[in-house]
Amino acid sequence: MADKKPPKSDAPFATRIDPTKESLSREQMHFIRQVELEQWKKKTSKLRTRNLVTGLAIGALVLGIYGYTFFSVSQERIMDEIDEEAKRARQQGPSTGAN
Repeated sequence: MADKKPPKSDAPFATRIDPTKESLSREQMHFIRQVELEQWKKKTSKLRTRNLVTGLAIGALVLGIYGYTFFSVSQERIMDEIDEEAKRARQQGPSTGAN
């Protein structure tokens, strides 16, 4: 399958050429460079958008983890305070036969 070459086209505008092997005029080489530059600009704008979306997604994930960490640490502090209050209440409370 790798040995198969694309079929030759009868249309002159659809044929592929190798600029290193064929002799092209200065105008043709200039046109090729212009087309390649436009294709490169088109690809880089798509890539830039994709990179921006990826960066925002990673940033949102990092901020989410950071926020969750702060929230969970503050919850632990609240639980420690509740435990300390319960311990003080037990110590100050009246002693009964059940204690």
